[in-house]
Amino acid sequence: MGILIKPLVTEKISDLNEKGKYGFVVDKKANKVEIKKAVEKMYGVNVMSVNTMNYSGKQKSRYTKSQIISGRTSSFKKAIITLAEGEVIDFYSGI
Repeated sequence: MGILIKPLVTEKISDLNEKGKYGFVVDKKANKVEIKKAVEKMYGVNVMSVNTMNYSGKQKSRYTKSQIISGRTSSFKKAIITLAEGEVIDFYSGI
């Protein structure tokens, strides 16, 4: 399993894409230097900065006819990548 798990495609991240910032879900144990090298190797761009955020899983419950089902969502680490001026990553080119 690699460092980059999947790109984030949300409304908020799509607005940041216009400013040269991209979001990825990354491995929980990866540091900023490893994330930077992985993005540069995979997409062939120059990364200026990396910001990371750790998200903890949330408690969720659902009411059914017979019982209440409880559980947790999984925790993950998110990275926001800022690229050099004029560089872009096209996630939709292979579709």
